[in-house]
Amino acid sequence: MASRSYVVSASTTETPRKRYPGGAKGFVEEMRFVAMKLHTKEQAKEGEKEVKQPEEHSVPKWEPSIDGYLKFLVDSKLVYDTLESIIDKAAFPIYAEFRNTGLERSEKLAKDLQWFEEQGYAIREPSSPGITYAEYLKEISDKDPQAFICHFYNTYFAHSAGGRMIGKKVAQQILNNRELEFYKWDGDLSQLLQNVRDKLNKVAESWTRDEKNHCLEETEKSFKHSGEILRLILS
Repeated sequence: MASRSYVVSASTTETPRKRYPGGAKGFVEEMRFVAMKLHTKEQAKEGEKEVKQPEEHSVPKWEPSIDGYLKFLVDSKLVYDTLESIIDKAAFPIYAEFRNTGLERSEKLAKDLQWFEEQGYAIREPSSPGITYAEYLKEISDKDPQAFICHFYNTYFAHSAGGRMIGKKVAQQILNNRELEFYKWDGDLSQLLQNVRDKLNKVAESWTRDEKNHCLEETEKSFKHSGEILRLILS
């Protein structure tokens, strides 16, 4: 009877996998599916979100400024500095799996900001969106690895996709087509991304369904914070 009671309990508390399409391909596909739903139709064909903020329009409709773009780069660097420091310190052993993936952006951003400074632009201190996000990442990384991994995934993978498109369009509009280091990777980007996908899938294999769901539920917060930083480009 005890065994039967456990089975009933497990079946009522565990969420069915079918709630999250993509699971058959691995957990990263589940994360991708949830993330795509939070895009607008202008941003992605799978998007379901209504356009409410300027940065949610398709990039060709943007009107960026150098000042706003510098704010975005400075705040982005703070976020990447924080992510990479957390991974390096590895409060949880799984974080160490994501050291030296080739996706790191902190050093690239440092070179870009140095270039802007050499052109005579003043580099300001990070602003509220970046500071707030960095503090939040530190907070969850010490106690909630599933939530942190959600932010890790969305930050790096979004930059490798939509982020590159944004960089290209902004460069055309205000930088005379200069390609920043932020949008360059050493090695084959598709292979670097696949290596990280494989690591993420492997890490998630040891998670319960509830832990996976908790990770997926953090996606909206990730989009909220990254959207506030992205919005700086248009400020």
